[in-house]
Amino acid sequence: MKKAESNPHLQAPIMEVVENQLRNNDPPQTRQTYERLIEAGHSEKEAKRLIAYIVSAEIFDVLKKNQPFNLDRFVNGVNKLPTMPWAEKEES
Repeated sequence: MKKAESNPHLQAPIMEVVENQLRNNDPPQTRQTYERLIEAGHSEKEAKRLIAYIVSAEIFDVLKKNQPFNLDRFVNGVNKLPTMPWAEKEES
């Protein structure tokens, strides 16, 4: 899998969102996904990075499409990890 380029100015606040979700267990699916990814052999850093991709996708939809945060869409995304949402579109 090709590693996506990241913007260092955005990476830190997005990782902070992931850390906050894990610390606050809100939504609980973030912690569940994190633990599932760790059990599957991903490092802690990689598990957080994968979750951050889904957080980024949700932020994109909120801003670009002027939509409110969609918990169902977010949960659907984390439940599919480590498969990336855009990977499914490429396979179609």
